[in-house]
Amino acid sequence: MERVRLSFPVDDVVHRHPLTVRITDMNYGRHLGHDALISLLHEARVAALASRGLHEWDLGGFPCVAADLAVQYQAESRWPDALVVETAVPAPGRKAIGVFHRILREADGATVATARINLMLIDPESGRPVVIPDAVRDALAGAR
Repeated sequence: MERVRLSFPVDDVVHRHPLTVRITDMNYGRHLGHDALISLLHEARVAALASRGLHEWDLGGFPCVAADLAVQYQAESRWPDALVVETAVPAPGRKAIGVFHRILREADGATVATARINLMLIDPESGRPVVIPDAVRDALAGAR
């Protein structure tokens, strides 16, 4: 079976967000479920963008949508583990912002998962992707 392999861009970390695994985040395997992990990543991403004065629903006048998501699971996490989500944002492409997350278990520093999500800004009128505005590029570059 081919596995996803992601390389976390350490030099592009813009934010660290503490979270705790809640009992409702557990799945039948008695560890952090995929759906809960995606929600935790979303919370960390919103906090990272807010730390740069940005909001997913208004990035330079445009909302963003997830174009794709890749997750590489590396260790299990269970309730009530304390986690830290590191968010890295390399320089955006023309029409996409790649956001990387590395979820660390605080107790031992183990990497629970690494994820990459590509965000696209959408013109609400046409539903088509737009070029990343300079103001958004500048705000993200200020984090480096």
